[in-house]
Amino acid sequence: MVDGQTEKWYLDKLKENERLHEFKITPKIPNKKKLKGQFVEVCKLAEKEFDTVFWIIDLDTINGESREAKKGDKKPFDDLKDYKSEINKKFPNVVVIVNNPCLEFWFLLHFEQTGKYYPKCKSVESLLKSKDFIPAYEKSEKFFKKQDEDIYKKLKPQLANAIRNASRLGEFDGENAEKALCEMFLLFKEKEFEAVARSAENLK
Repeated sequence: MVDGQTEKWYLDKLKENERLHEFKITPKIPNKKKLKGQFVEVCKLAEKEFDTVFWIIDLDTINGESREAKKGDKKPFDDLKDYKSEINKKFPNVVVIVNNPCLEFWFLLHFEQTGKYYPKCKSVESLLKSKDFIPAYEKSEKFFKKQDEDIYKKLKPQLANAIRNASRLGEFDGENAEKALCEMFLLFKEKEFEAVARSAENLK
């Protein structure tokens, strides 16, 4: 399950380009955007027919809401820690993937290794364009799914770099909301996507 359109478009094109016909990959945008609603929906999916459920979360919104939380109120970041802990205990078939600040950071890691924390996704989007990594980047279905030049196809030659650069950043730290993070590499460690990761290594 993904929390935005960009993740869905990216996974749609991954599935299409890699011809993953033997697996049913269903990128799903939750009906409820709030973190609690997403958590409830993920748990329901995990109890149904899916072998593996991936929950992809961008931290920029969660961190923004946490900063705006009233004194004494529980912060969304702390809710996320609790939800991850409960999932780890009850649902071994759920893989939680956290990106800080957003999916665009995963795109950036295809081109450079960095551990710099960006509080807002727009900063990363600007870097993708200003450094000529993806000069025409825009958050639109038309751009992501452009025929013969979709987002996954653009990035595939650097996928091995992205996996390596993302893994070097480590995994979610519940004590540090300002840690640069991209757990998309966890997707490619799962059996459904191991062959994709191997083929990416062969492109180097």
